[in-house]
Amino acid sequence: MKSMNLITMKPCCRILIATKSNSFLGLPFKKAHNSFSTNSSNFRLNLRQKSDFYSYPIRILGSGRIINGKQKLLCVPNSCWGQSRVFSGPIGASKRGFHAIASVASDFRNYSTSVETRVNDKNFERIYVQGGLNVKPLVVEKIDLDEHAAGVDGERVKNDESVKEEGEGQVEVRGGEESEAVKEAWKLLENAVVTYCGSPIGTLAANDPNDKLPLNYDQVFIRDFIPSALAFLLKGDKDIVKNFLLHTLQLQSWEKTVDCYSPGQGLMPASFKVRTVPLDDNKYEEVLDPDFGESAIGRVAPVDSGLWWIILLRAYGKITGDYGLQERVDVQTGIKLILNLCLSDGFDMFPSLLVTDGSCMIDRRMGIHGHPLEIQALFYSALRCSREMLSLDEGSKNLVNAINNRLSALSFHIREYYWVDMKKINEIYRYKTEEYSTDATNKFNIYPEQIPHWLMDWIPEEGGYLIGNLQPAHMDFRFFTLGNLWSIVSSLGTPKQNEAILNLIEAKWDDIVGSMPLKICYPALENEEWRIITGSDPKNTPWSYHNGGSWPTLLWQFTLACIKMNRTDLAKKAVDLAEKRLRVDQWPEYYDTRYGKFTGKQARLYQTWTIAGFLTSKMLLENPEMASLLFWEEDYDLLEICVCALKKSGRKKCSRGAAKSQILV
Repeated sequence: MKSMNLITMKPCCRILIATKSNSFLGLPFKKAHNSFSTNSSNFRLNLRQKSDFYSYPIRILGSGRIINGKQKLLCVPNSCWGQSRVFSGPIGASKRGFHAIASVASDFRNYSTSVETRVNDKNFERIYVQGGLNVKPLVVEKIDLDEHAAGVDGERVKNDESVKEEGEGQVEVRGGEESEAVKEAWKLLENAVVTYCGSPIGTLAANDPNDKLPLNYDQVFIRDFIPSALAFLLKGDKDIVKNFLLHTLQLQSWEKTVDCYSPGQGLMPASFKVRTVPLDDNKYEEVLDPDFGESAIGRVAPVDSGLWWIILLRAYGKITGDYGLQERVDVQTGIKLILNLCLSDGFDMFPSLLVTDGSCMIDRRMGIHGHPLEIQALFYSALRCSREMLSLDEGSKNLVNAINNRLSALSFHIREYYWVDMKKINEIYRYKTEEYSTDATNKFNIYPEQIPHWLMDWIPEEGGYLIGNLQPAHMDFRFFTLGNLWSIVSSLGTPKQNEAILNLIEAKWDDIVGSMPLKICYPALENEEWRIITGSDPKNTPWSYHNGGSWPTLLWQFTLACIKMNRTDLAKKAVDLAEKRLRVDQWPEYYDTRYGKFTGKQARLYQTWTIAGFLTSKMLLENPEMASLLFWEEDYDLLEICVCALKKSGRKKCSRGAAKSQILV
C-alpha cells in the first residue's frame, strides 16, 4: 500500500477503518451520509503542539478486503522501525461503508485525527487516532454539546507515562529456590504465549501438543487470561498485559451479529484467535478473529468478559504504576461503554445484574440464569474499579453518581438477601408466605420447603456463605466458590461475612477442597435434578466439570481472599496440596469425583489458567504485600448513600440504618 502525502515524512503505521454508511466504530454519525468532503470541518487531522490546532485534509478510500465475510483486524509487518500496520473494521463491499487511512509521521508524538459524531441529545463523541511512533487503537472522547470543535483547548490525549504512587508499581519477587513444579509451570506458561504482529498479546486456553481437536482451546479467552496476566505482572512483565488490554479494547467496538440481531454496544468478546490469511505473491497477514458468543456452544453471551477486563485494567495500573494507560481517552471510553451496557435501565426490580445461563465461568446450562452470585461479585468489583479509574469531569459526573448509587444498592441487596448461616436458615424455615405488604419479612416469597435436606446437616455452627442465586420464590442454596471468594476480595460481603465464608471453607475442607482445590460449586446436581436443570448434559454429570468438579485455577482467588483476611495458613495448605499433583497430572483443566481424586474425564491437559493460577498463588504468598493492590477494603462511605427515598416518603422505615449498625459493630 502506498503512503499518503498528508505529511511529507515516511509513515510507520497505518489504520484502516470500515463501517456501515451511517456509523463509525459502531457509533452513529451526526448526519446519515456515506462520504465526507476533504475540506469538511468534521474530518480533519489535528496536530497538537503547544495547544495549537492545524488542519489537514484526509483522503477517503472506498475499497476493502473480504475475508470469510467477517470483520477482521489485519496486521502486516512494517519494515520501518519494526512497526506493524493495523487495519480494523467490517470487511464488506464499498457500498456499505468507507475506509479512512491515516499516515503517521515519526516527528509528531502529540496529534489526533478526529471525527465528531452525534451520540444523543446531551453530548458529542470525538474519535481519535493517537500515537506517533507507537500507533494506539482508535479512541472516543465525549465532549459537551456547547463545546466548539475548532476551539477546544486543553489536553485531550493523555500520555502513557507512568505515575507511580507510594507502594505501587514496585514489583519485587521474593522467595527461595524454585521447586520443579514452579520451573515447569513458568516454561509452560511462556510456551502458551500468543503473538500478534510480533508482539505478545495473550495466552492459549490450553497448549497440549497431543490434542488433535482443540476446539476453541487454541484461542485467547479474556477470563482465562486474568491469572496469566497477574503472573506476568507480578514477575515484572507488563507488555503482554498492556497489549492484551488494548487489542481487546479494539475488538469491543466491532459489529457483532447473531441471527440478524446485534447485542448492545460495549460487549467484550469471550475470546479471540490470531489467524493467518494468505495474500498474493505467497505473502501472509495476521488477523484477529473474535468470538462474541456467536460461535460458542449454546451461543452464550460473555457477560463477565467486560467485567474482568475492567478489573485487569485496574490491576495493571496498581502493580506497574502505569496509570497513563487507564487515562487514555480510548480506554476511558471503553470503560464507559461497558458500564453503559451494565447500567442500562430495564424491567428488573433488583440492583443485581440479570443474565442468562452460561454467561460466566460456568458457560453451560447449570441453572444459574437470573442473578448469579459470580456475576454480581464481578459487577461490584468492576463498578469499584471504574469509580477509581474514571476521569472526573462534567461528562462523567452523572455516570459516577450512577455507579455510587448502584454500589450502595447492590451491596445492601447481596449482604441482606443472599447471606445464609445457621440463624438465617432457621429464619427461612419459619417464614410465612403470601405476604402482601411493604413490611413483609419474606420479601421474595420463599417457601420453607425449598431448603434442601443436605443443607440442614451441612451448614456449620460457625460460618456462612452467600447463596448462588436469588429470584422471586427461588433461592439457589448451592455454594459457588468463585462468587464467594470474589465477594471477599471486593468487600461485597461485610467483614463478618467474609470471615464466616473462610470459616465455612475450613470447616468443610473435605467437601470444598478435598484432594484438589477447589470445588466450583457444592453440592453437585444428581439424578432427576441433574436431568431437569442441566438438560441431561453429558459433560456436566455429577461431580464433574461445572457440576461439582474441582478447578485448580480457583487457587489464586482463594489465596487472595485468604491473604486479605489474614488466613494465609489456609492458602498455603491448599497450594501445597495442589503442587503435589498438578505437575504429575500434567496440569489438567479440572478434576472429577466428590473429592477431586481423578483427572476430569474431558479435561484438557496443560490448561493455561491452571498453570497461571498456581504461579500467581505462589507469588502472592511469597509477596503478600502485592495482594493489597488487588483487593478492596470495606467502603464505609457507601453505607451513607441511600437511594430508596424511604426516609423522605415516611411510608416505611429504611432498613439500611440497621444494616449499617450491624456492620460497624
